[in-house]
Amino acid sequence: MSSSERFGRAVKLGAVSALSLVALVVPAAGAGGAVAAPGGDCFTPAHAADRSKDGHADSVSPAEAARIEADMQSKLAGKRTARVAQAAAVSIPVYFHVITSGSAGNLPATAISKQISVLNSAYAPSGFSFSLVSTDYTNNSTWYNGITDGTSAERNMKNALRKGGANALNIYTAKLGDDLLGWATFPSNYKSQPKLDGVVLLDESLPGRSATNYNEGDTATHEVGHWMGLYHTFQGGCSGSGDYVSDTPAEATATSGCPASKDTCSSTGVDPVHNFMDYSYDSCMYEFTAGQNTRMQNAWSAYRA
Repeated sequence: MSSSERFGRAVKLGAVSALSLVALVVPAAGAGGAVAAPGGDCFTPAHAADRSKDGHADSVSPAEAARIEADMQSKLAGKRTARVAQAAAVSIPVYFHVITSGSAGNLPATAISKQISVLNSAYAPSGFSFSLVSTDYTNNSTWYNGITDGTSAERNMKNALRKGGANALNIYTAKLGDDLLGWATFPSNYKSQPKLDGVVLLDESLPGRSATNYNEGDTATHEVGHWMGLYHTFQGGCSGSGDYVSDTPAEATATSGCPASKDTCSSTGVDPVHNFMDYSYDSCMYEFTAGQNTRMQNAWSAYRA
């Protein structure tokens, strides 16, 4: 696993306005195949069922996850602020970078405002809120058309546009390649690669746009979850430490669509198909668990506070 691993959402949406969408967790082109987890980026495919069919791995290796976990716990012990962080409300400044190619990708301010509202609704129980600081528009066809994770286009885009420090959420929108809906960096990556920190989204995944089944803004919810330190609910399958959250039942596979029932592991609890960190349709996702909220608070204290 490389030092620039990432998590994302990749889903093959079929012919959606001539766009090929990636679901919530999938590595980008040029990333070398395996999706990096804890220490890198998280990618998301456009179709839950196909999010695992885009040529990228869907989870972090157990060894890498364990390494990240040990590092986070060490930092928390050193700061002795975990309990304080869990009780404190945190407002996260958001810098929105809209990449265009002529008129293509030129998102209206209303779509961006709705996206911020979706994030605030989803994260309210965790104590985190999001405040839009600025929005900029960059006309660059190389960055816009088919950008993927790990490429020179991504690096150049982020080096030119990223703003703020470890606590600042930078969101970039474009027409992504590799059937990706988006990808995100983990908080543990910030210190070594601060300029690459942030979330990249398919522009048509924002609320009210054209990505069928993925246009209610929850690709951003999912990717920001990775940016806050969460893994997929299907991380590790039915064995091991899974996503390092005790109240998200283990599941063997990512969820596609919104099944009435899905139970892929023999352990207690049906699959968390409504969790923001699965691969369900946007309309099916509506919750983070208390354990996920605590993990985000701890990761924030360890890496972003």
